[in-house]
Amino acid sequence: MEEAQRQRAVEALGVLDTPPDERVDRVARLAQEMFDVPMVSVTLLDNDRQFRMSEIGLGSREAPRRDAFCDLAIREPDTMVVEDATAVPSLAANPFVAGDPHLRFYAGHPLKAPGGEPVGTLCILDTRPRSLDARQRELLRELALWVQSELTHTREREGAASIQRAVLSAPAPKATGWSFASAARPAGALLGDMHDWHTRGETVRFTLADVMGKGAGPAMIAAGLRGSLRTAPDRSVLEAVEEADELLSEVIGETHTFVTAVHAQLSMATGDLTIVDAGHSLSFVLRSDDTWEPVRSTGLPLGTGFLEPRAPVDLRLNPGDVFLVCSDGLLDVLDEDDPFGHVLRTLRDREPTGAALEAVRLARDRDAPDDVTVMIIRRDA
Repeated sequence: MEEAQRQRAVEALGVLDTPPDERVDRVARLAQEMFDVPMVSVTLLDNDRQFRMSEIGLGSREAPRRDAFCDLAIREPDTMVVEDATAVPSLAANPFVAGDPHLRFYAGHPLKAPGGEPVGTLCILDTRPRSLDARQRELLRELALWVQSELTHTREREGAASIQRAVLSAPAPKATGWSFASAARPAGALLGDMHDWHTRGETVRFTLADVMGKGAGPAMIAAGLRGSLRTAPDRSVLEAVEEADELLSEVIGETHTFVTAVHAQLSMATGDLTIVDAGHSLSFVLRSDDTWEPVRSTGLPLGTGFLEPRAPVDLRLNPGDVFLVCSDGLLDVLDEDDPFGHVLRTLRDREPTGAALEAVRLARDRDAPDDVTVMIIRRDA
């Protein structure tokens, strides 16, 4: 393939020299956790430089393209793995091996533009020799396809007039001592984010899911996921997610479509909250003393086909505490320097319903290119 054609494809993505994208950063963090490596990069090759859309452990978002391992990886049809660069005569004197960061291990899978042009890589790196088995190579490939879909999605969001997604959601519960709220705004005619409330006695189960992609297909997947999680309500939230993951992997495993989701159960009697996070990582707790903390998770998204064991996260909401979970569409309209500050500060002054509507107002006023969904729970003081 001609370099000029490849370069045009990189530029057409419209992501060179853009600020860090939380969607891509999430995949990089997940890759670091899954492979236990000190360095990860989502790299685009631009003329004579590497532009890192996301990087962990490398310390810079830009580096020379000359001698770059990624420049070799994009020429390969599949994952390129270098177990020990010092043992490869053509790489031993490479400046990235002989000098900083003293690479030994490299594994990178090509990222392709919608036209099939290789534009960059998702790569994992280490300063000690390593190897990848067949299953690990497939997992890196799946993560690269996730990044690739996000790059395409970004391009389509900028040029699309509407995004068609659809799924229904139940109204927020009403209970003494608690305030529940949710709001959603579709970017186009239909909503693809799925959020759901389900009350049984003193417990509330709720779900927020975001299906990768656009159109009626993702909307159907979201609707099916809602139905799966609602069946057999006596299951634990962990069992419900694991069974939904198995079902989705069978149905959509070959389509490279993933679903990030949060499925949780709240005991209104105690304030105990059990959360299972499937690659979503957009949940937060605002404590009554105005401190806030993200609820981190390393679980894989649903539908990947890798049925990794998951561990629920347990926490307690005390009087005055607030729990918030949102879809990644909200990231498009929040202030870059204070991404969640605006919405969280609103919680101090308004009821959860007002705060949720404020997020939707931001999405409308700032013409959010993606669906925006917010769910909020407050234990009243």
